[in-house]
Amino acid sequence: MKNSSRLVLATAIAALAGGGYWYANTSKANSTPQPKVAVPVPVAVATAQTGDMPILFGTMGRAEAYEGVTLKSRIDGQVLSVAYTEGQQVKQGDVLIRLDPADFNAKAMQVEALLAKDQAQLSKAHADVERYQALKAKGFVSDEKVNEIRTSEAAAAATVQADKAALELARLQLSYATIRAPFSGVIGARLVFPGSSVKTNDTALAVVNRVNPLYVTFSVPEKLLPKLRQAMSQGPMKVQVNLPGNKEQKLEGTAKFIDNAVDAANGTILMKAILDNKDGKLTPGQFLNVGMTLDKLADAVLIPNEAIQQGADGNFLYVVKPDNTAEVRKIEVISTYQGMSAITQGLAAGDSVVTDGQLRLTPGATVKPRQGKAAEAASPATPAAAPTSAASPAPSAR
Repeated sequence: MKNSSRLVLATAIAALAGGGYWYANTSKANSTPQPKVAVPVPVAVATAQTGDMPILFGTMGRAEAYEGVTLKSRIDGQVLSVAYTEGQQVKQGDVLIRLDPADFNAKAMQVEALLAKDQAQLSKAHADVERYQALKAKGFVSDEKVNEIRTSEAAAAATVQADKAALELARLQLSYATIRAPFSGVIGARLVFPGSSVKTNDTALAVVNRVNPLYVTFSVPEKLLPKLRQAMSQGPMKVQVNLPGNKEQKLEGTAKFIDNAVDAANGTILMKAILDNKDGKLTPGQFLNVGMTLDKLADAVLIPNEAIQQGADGNFLYVVKPDNTAEVRKIEVISTYQGMSAITQGLAAGDSVVTDGQLRLTPGATVKPRQGKAAEAASPATPAAAPTSAASPAPSAR
């Protein structure tokens, strides 16, 4: 009886052990992870196309007066009156400041009196010469005496000439007591007041700037000199100007001047453009955006700026291959304009490039493309002021 009980107990234990082993293996099999299926990444794409693209240069410049002068007195004196209002538009010849002319009037009158006296002496000397010549003809005086009288006449004539020069100088000094505008323009702040003492070529009396037309000065990298000279040799080179933060107000000027030396400190050369400023919108000293078209690329490969990414090795983008997988391409951007970029290498017309969704992509990833911004040929029209230059970095990754 005991043997039978032991046999039943052993059989039960064996059954329980087998069931536990089966359950453990089954659970382990069921818990094995199943391979995941890659989900295509949704992206926006555009097709690279060919077209013309202007090569632009943009920089910051400053407005500069076409003519500017700080007026100073040519004589010592005292300010009698100030005839202008600060910031006033003045015309050439307008009276700006009057100095007290009393001293100069008195000096001019003194020289006039001296001239009259010397002219009387000259008249007497001339009469003496005629009288002594008559006496010599009758043998009453010697040749030596006649020569002496003629010398006195010449000395009197020289004295009269000196008096005339002194009178002219006195009148000039009197005229210097009235300071006039040397050209039409805008006058600055009042620098002297009635009663102020001024010294010759020392005291600043007023500042006058000619602001129509106006110069815009800016610096250009020396590497662009060949293209600049080539562009200017083909005719007047247009320059687009606008105020920073105000792209709606555009002005057009013409490049007029390239300096004769490159600045060794920063490798740039100074340029000037001249533009019309009849309405006085611009003021000397203002910062301005300046843009120029240096050249035009024909049949360039064009893509939207959104497709361009920046990495440690430079610019790159993702190209969608025919099997809908993403491929990384290194590219070189030569110019950008109106939201488009011209590519010199790494891409061909007809390639599909990713314009949105790049952050989720890896090389070889499967994508689900949808049509985004289409690449269109950039117009070669004159650019707006301060465009993105060929040397500017591409847009940041979205």
